[in-house]
Amino acid sequence: MLMQLPRLTSSLRSPFDIDEAYLQRKVILQNYLRKPNNTANSLHESELARKIIDGWEEASTEVRQAYRQFIGGVVELIDGEVQSEEFREVAWNVYRIFGEEESADSNFTEKKSKLQKLIGHAISDARLQKVAALSQRLYGLQPRNSGAALIVESHVNGSGDDLEFGADLAFQAPARFLMDTSLEDGEMLGEESAAPLSMLHDGWYDHGDPGQNHSTADGGNFDLSWLRDACDQIVGESTSQLSQDDLPMAICRVLDSDKPGEEIAGDLLDLVGDSAFEIVQDLILHRKELVDAIHRGLSLLKSDKTASNTQSRMPSYGTQVTIQTESAKQIDKLRRKEEKRNRRGTEHGVESDVSVASFSSLLQASERKNPFDNLIGSGQGPHSLSVTALPQGTVRKHYKGYEEVIIPPTPTTEMKPGEKLIEIKELDDFAQAAFHGYKSLNRIQSWIFQTVYYTNENILVCAPTGAGKTNIAMISVLHEIGQHFKDGYLHKDEFKIVYVAPMKALAAEVTSTFSHRLSPLNMTVRELTGDMQLSKSELEETQMIVTTPEKWDVITRKNSDMSLSMLVKLLIIDEVHLLNDDRGPVIEALVARTLRQVESTQTMIRIVGLSATLPNYLEVAQFLRVSPETGLFFFDSSYRPVPLAQQYIGISEQNFAARNDLLNEICYKKVVDSLKQGHQAMVFVHSRKDTAKTAEKLVELARNNEDLELFRNDEHPQFALFKKEVMKSRNKDLVELFGSGVGVHHAGMLRADRGLTERLFSGGLLKVLVCTATLAWGVNLPAHTVVIKGTQLYDPKAGGWRDLGMLDVMQIFGRAGRPQFDKSGEGIIITSHDKLAYYLRLLTSQLPIESQFISSLKDNLNAEVALGTVTNVKEACAWLGYTYLFIRMRQNPLAYGIGWDEVIEDPSLSLKQRALVTDAARALDKAKMMRFDEKSGNFYCTELGRIASHFYIQYSSVETYNELLRRHMNDSEVIDMVARSSEFENIVVREEEQNELEMLLRSSCPLEVRGGPSNKHGKISILIQLYISRGSIDTFSLVSDASYISASLARIMRALFEICLRRGWSEMSLFMLEYCKAVDRQIWPHQHPLRQFDKDLSAEILRKLEERGSDLDHLQEMEEKDIGALIRYAPGGRLIKQYLGYFPRIQLSATVSPITRTVLKLDLLIIPEFIWKDRFHGAAQRWWILVEDSENDHIYHSELLTLTKRMIRGEPHKLSFTVPIFEPHPPQYYIRAVSDSWLHAESFYTISFHNLALPEARTSHTELLDLKPLPVTSLGNNSYEALYSFSHFNPIQTQIFHILYHSDNNVLLGAPTGSGKTIAAELAMLRLFNTQPDMKVIYIAPLKAIVRERMNDWRKHLVSQLGKQMVEMTGDYTPDLMALLSADIIISTPEKWDGISRNWHSRSYVTKVGLVILDEIHLLGADRGPILEVIVSRMRYISSQTERAVRFVGLSTALANARCVHLIQSQAPKS
Repeated sequence: MLMQLPRLTSSLRSPFDIDEAYLQRKVILQNYLRKPNNTANSLHESELARKIIDGWEEASTEVRQAYRQFIGGVVELIDGEVQSEEFREVAWNVYRIFGEEESADSNFTEKKSKLQKLIGHAISDARLQKVAALSQRLYGLQPRNSGAALIVESHVNGSGDDLEFGADLAFQAPARFLMDTSLEDGEMLGEESAAPLSMLHDGWYDHGDPGQNHSTADGGNFDLSWLRDACDQIVGESTSQLSQDDLPMAICRVLDSDKPGEEIAGDLLDLVGDSAFEIVQDLILHRKELVDAIHRGLSLLKSDKTASNTQSRMPSYGTQVTIQTESAKQIDKLRRKEEKRNRRGTEHGVESDVSVASFSSLLQASERKNPFDNLIGSGQGPHSLSVTALPQGTVRKHYKGYEEVIIPPTPTTEMKPGEKLIEIKELDDFAQAAFHGYKSLNRIQSWIFQTVYYTNENILVCAPTGAGKTNIAMISVLHEIGQHFKDGYLHKDEFKIVYVAPMKALAAEVTSTFSHRLSPLNMTVRELTGDMQLSKSELEETQMIVTTPEKWDVITRKNSDMSLSMLVKLLIIDEVHLLNDDRGPVIEALVARTLRQVESTQTMIRIVGLSATLPNYLEVAQFLRVSPETGLFFFDSSYRPVPLAQQYIGISEQNFAARNDLLNEICYKKVVDSLKQGHQAMVFVHSRKDTAKTAEKLVELARNNEDLELFRNDEHPQFALFKKEVMKSRNKDLVELFGSGVGVHHAGMLRADRGLTERLFSGGLLKVLVCTATLAWGVNLPAHTVVIKGTQLYDPKAGGWRDLGMLDVMQIFGRAGRPQFDKSGEGIIITSHDKLAYYLRLLTSQLPIESQFISSLKDNLNAEVALGTVTNVKEACAWLGYTYLFIRMRQNPLAYGIGWDEVIEDPSLSLKQRALVTDAARALDKAKMMRFDEKSGNFYCTELGRIASHFYIQYSSVETYNELLRRHMNDSEVIDMVARSSEFENIVVREEEQNELEMLLRSSCPLEVRGGPSNKHGKISILIQLYISRGSIDTFSLVSDASYISASLARIMRALFEICLRRGWSEMSLFMLEYCKAVDRQIWPHQHPLRQFDKDLSAEILRKLEERGSDLDHLQEMEEKDIGALIRYAPGGRLIKQYLGYFPRIQLSATVSPITRTVLKLDLLIIPEFIWKDRFHGAAQRWWILVEDSENDHIYHSELLTLTKRMIRGEPHKLSFTVPIFEPHPPQYYIRAVSDSWLHAESFYTISFHNLALPEARTSHTELLDLKPLPVTSLGNNSYEALYSFSHFNPIQTQIFHILYHSDNNVLLGAPTGSGKTIAAELAMLRLFNTQPDMKVIYIAPLKAIVRERMNDWRKHLVSQLGKQMVEMTGDYTPDLMALLSADIIISTPEKWDGISRNWHSRSYVTKVGLVILDEIHLLGADRGPILEVIVSRMRYISSQTERAVRFVGLSTALANARCVHLIQSQAPKS
């Protein structure tokens, strides 16, 4: 029986000072709060600085300056790019070697060689001496008594300076006062609190009995075997009343409970007794390790149990016969009974997992290893995955410092009976042209040929790299072309084919391949990427577009380009396995949009997916709507044309220098092994500088190992010929390394040098080629052996070094083995030991592809809402159902944060789907990107959302702009706001970049940088300004960061300009447009406008113009010789005058016509005044036309005008638009024309409102009365009533019936379209037929089309029934005189009636007109208005002369100044 023991005895309580524990806790919290959320934001918390300088936080400015100079010296010394932790290691070692004064003079050469070994390349003496001097200065500036080495002790023991009273005891708080480090982002106790924590973690008391040693002293493992030994000790000393097996199990239950730390400590003391509280302390401190061990044991026990449970449920294939003895049958029966009982128990939740297990079984399970645990190092972090199964024949070898896993090549499978290769001659004639030079298709292509070429099925092909997937795409393209061949003619305008390639380099390669092979069919293939833009006409002429996922996403997001996406009949997606990548969401969005388009428009778009081998291909097929029976093809590595042997090497060496040496040695060994077999090798590294460094290292190692003979190429028959060509090159590395048979290749080399290197390697003159991954993408250059040296590459998007992705590794391994020459290829990857398991799973296709769509759900939902394809929650859920996320979420809910309880409650996951959509919609609503009505579930797009969608701006960036964008901002505030965009959020500040950033800040940044170079946003601001200033950078990581920033900069600036424009901020819009152009042209707005011709005008001329401060208008007025004198260079005057003529200028003039008191009509005349030159102006120039009220800082009208070369030479261009005007009237409006691409190219025109006469204020609209509708019988004539199929007139007709049918007054009827105005005209005609049957009706319509429509309508429904005659008079048709004399109704255009009525004296039928109906009379304000005025005036004059009344009925849309129009009709005629 358990006895209740006191919680804490008084003896335990006495020395514990609660106040001090509280103060400790307070210090930790203060440090945490002081620390910025993102450690990358600031460098003041630097780990290295604190290691080198004691009391870094309190260090003086002088010490900090010396430290920065020292870091700058180390950066120069390394002269290359290393990861930050490696850089810190080098800097620390340099300081340790040279820091102390007494060691400064001792053996310099020895130290130099030590450092060279550490860094991995030669160091110049000058640089080393500089660093030595800097480190000694830094050491000298620090207080003598402290030194870096003493930091740790001073922190742990606490310094005596701040003691107020009492003895200086080393105090440790009890475990219950330890802070849980997982409070915020895992950063609660970061670098600052490291020392106090180490102090707190040492134990409760140090003055305990030395005999009772802490188990932590030996640094042993805290697992279940340690717990067993501890419990044995407790039971042996009789401090607990539980047995040897019960006690550890009870402790396990307590540790695995959800209670807070204090209660657990109390419960454990109750279990083990007072005397064993050190063990309790260890249990609490190492609770995580122990709980992990418990869970591991339980999971293995559970998996054993489920394995035994499921064995009997396995499906039986074929016929299986089982032979069992009688006793075995009985045992089996008992086992099944026991399992049933256990299952029933767990279903009713009788006991927890921990209670079911016995401690001994738990211990055994936790110590048991997975079959592959020994095989592969599984490190910590996201890539610590276990490998479940490796191919047969896999060999594992251990060496000092590294481990090697060798996977043999999979032998090529034999041809199956009946399997044959498809010969090219079996294809249609037109298709054979695309396979010129081929005899037959390969096995994979032949296997799928029937489906791809003869059906419209969607297809997914999973096959190893190098299996000829490009030809599969080609067959599907030919099938599509075949469908549009009619009568021997290809109808090119009926279809478009889109090929989505994951990278620009690959897109370029695919474009050149397909355009060459499809040229016999006269097909146009074009590339559409960030580098290659296409105009609208070019897009229309192109049949096959090769693009990247992002580019095609942007195009299909815009409503204006819907016509293009509607023509797409075939969508080929290459490298579908990228769904797992951070670019996966884009592919998901594209496919979902395409599938919805197919369903909504009922048009056929075939999807062809090409992918590497992957485990969950069935789900990917489901996502692409591929039928598993007919359209899904999966080929394993046995179908690779050249079988691939793979070697995975994981380096476990921890020391940086030793690790580097080992990496080079292993790489060298593998290359030499390949050369000895007579093969060539390619070594892939991850930075340009590393190519030459690695090549030199290989040559050096070959020299040391006397293997240079293997690399030699001077016996090659073409050696002398190629040597001459190599010697002409200016690339130092290429020339120097050629003699050793080694070459380098990277994107930084000249195109000619790259081409030469490729020829040398394919010709066999280079045995080894060291290159970057760009070679694997852009050029098809295989080698027998491919070595990937290190898997860390710098990625500015990720904000540092990341692991080489699956796509890159597969592409590089795809270069191993030359199909024509090799029986097999060899792919070798050298990585760190903890990444070994990750790459093995990746490349043995055991890593299932998960969706990354949730991360960009908000942005994609916004794009669909802006496009108009999703308008409410229901449609959004349906759209989400088309994504890979939805398919994968149902298969693996736990990976997407969905618990099993949710799955059981909601098996279809429709609630989860709805929750995801609703959360995203709420967030978008908060950011004002759309309006979300929660009651109805409807979405309404906003301008902000549309701009974000069109310019590909992330949701989090829009939130930033909402917060920071204001109506008035200065230059540095704008740059700082752009720097805070989430597109750049992963960029981090590195210590090694500080010196260069400070130098760039002084030399290339005209604007203030907020936060300085040590702040993340400060660094981005510097790089933005540097881009506009065209500055140059040395540090590798800065070069990458700068190019990453510049790729998004123009897009972000344009988006900000559009936001300001839509908000109507005139000053800010013009300011942002200036910056858009500054980024596009890389010229500051304050620089001289002629800098935009900097390729033609010398820097000297431009500098002088800026110094003299002469603006464009001033230069325009000056003579050539005056300009020459101004810049003190006579010939320059003529040159400047010439380029001033090319600078875009336009002249504006405008006329204002008030329509109402609040609306003005503006007619703008635009006269270009510059010489068009295609080289500068391209096909068209775009100008923004803005009408702004400068007093209220508001834009009332904006439109984009496109000027072409033809328009420049022709008549001045006219624009008409309306703008509002408000009381009290501003003094003036400005009309601005601002060029969209040329800085300082703008003109403006002032509209003054001083003498503006506006119409009267009173409204002239007739009120619509609430009358009872009049029946048709009111006409009082049966033949008239029979004309109408309806029973009652509408409200407008009812109100005007009396005046039209029972009076002869003139009428002006202004009403909206569809109000029944034609029937009103008919009522007036019927009145004339009643009262004056001998008089004629003239109906004047402004367009021939309306005349024709009226003729057809009245011929059917009016004329025939009333027995009247009707004629048409237009430019196309003139009736003869007899027809005109006998006609009762004449329908004419204004021009025709004007021409005829001029001679009214001699034309009697003109004088017999009793009713004139003028349709569309609102056109009085248009070009043809004067003719209508003349007709009315002339008819009134004729009436006065003949003394016969002429009635006028005018029909128009609703008019603002109807009174004036009515006066025209009603005024007395004048002769």
